[in-house]
Amino acid sequence: MRIATTIFLTDETITPLRLARELEQRGFGGLYLPEHTHIPVSRDTPYPAGGELPPEYGRTLDPFVALAQAAAVTERLTLGTGITLVAQHDPIDLAKQVATLDHLSGGRFTLGVGYGWNVEEAADHGVDWPARRDLVRDRMALMRALWSDEPTAYDGEFGSVRASHAYPKPFQEPRGPVNGPRTLIGGAAGPKLFAHIAQYADGWLPIGGRGLTESVPELRAAWEAAGRDPKHLQVVPYAVLPSAGKLAHYADLGIEEIVLQLPPAGEPEVLRALDGYAQYL
Repeated sequence: MRIATTIFLTDETITPLRLARELEQRGFGGLYLPEHTHIPVSRDTPYPAGGELPPEYGRTLDPFVALAQAAAVTERLTLGTGITLVAQHDPIDLAKQVATLDHLSGGRFTLGVGYGWNVEEAADHGVDWPARRDLVRDRMALMRALWSDEPTAYDGEFGSVRASHAYPKPFQEPRGPVNGPRTLIGGAAGPKLFAHIAQYADGWLPIGGRGLTESVPELRAAWEAAGRDPKHLQVVPYAVLPSAGKLAHYADLGIEEIVLQLPPAGEPEVLRALDGYAQYL
């Protein structure tokens, strides 16, 4: 099982360069970074985990810039977003960022797609909250048009693009209805989420990994109903606090990669956490 990591990298934590080098030297499989452009001070949206919102949410580094630094000092470490708030991006610009990072890293990039939870943050980007899932699906389709081998136009509900020359292309070859980098969608289990995963992604990025015994068979059923090859479905539990029992359970479910949570801290504390996680490699 591949053991990757995630962390809220900020202006106060270990740097992307130091962390990436340490992860690769220690044999960890990957680094995933979250995204928040800003956190409005006046906010009605509750923190999903309960209690006060931790300060690192308002201090996160831009994941694409940080991952580009990580890519430059590693050769094997996979790089991903956990997650990209696609609704908050211009899709033409985002398609270029994603393709460039995937190209320069030699195909090591995973695009984690999320719908978000902070209504106020999304509103400042002009996002109509009830429509955000359909907006994300539409923007992903527009990006896939730009990633296509031949110039391909797209005219969607929320945006369009002319048939265009758009390089570089992502590293991976098309697979089923999906082209572009490895794409995983985050979110809570449910029929709509699973339908979207089967439509335009390579798999699911469930936070914490709870309830997978019941939900993974449901996702597999939706995947196969969409005509996707069951061998290609990927489920990657995210932000996991590990134990030997958890990893054994994930292995029984056919899971091949998990993402462990690191503390949003300075270098000494992060390295101590990596020392503790070494037993799972």
